[in-house]
Amino acid sequence: MIKEIKFTDKALKQIDNLLSKKDKGSFFRIAIKGGGCSGFQYEFTFDQSKQEDDLNFQSILIDKTSADLLKGSEVDYVSELIGESFKISNPQTKSSCGCGVSFSL
Repeated sequence: MIKEIKFTDKALKQIDNLLSKKDKGSFFRIAIKGGGCSGFQYEFTFDQSKQEDDLNFQSILIDKTSADLLKGSEVDYVSELIGESFKISNPQTKSSCGCGVSFSL
């Protein structure tokens, strides 16, 4: 179970919508990877299998390391002038890049 990470109704609805277009049994994976102009970036992908260190909430998977870095975060789905996207409000970030895609801890 993913604890200390909140998902808004909009985010859960969009994840369900995306998964409805994938093969049955697919998962929505959220991960934190190294990269981007600030050092880390969020990665949203689909996966067919759960790994040993994965935590899950409904059909959402987050590896334990990423889940630790996401503690206290809120995952939302927003519509802005530049388009629609998942947005993570993470209280652990110290700074983020101008485009909001990458961040530092």
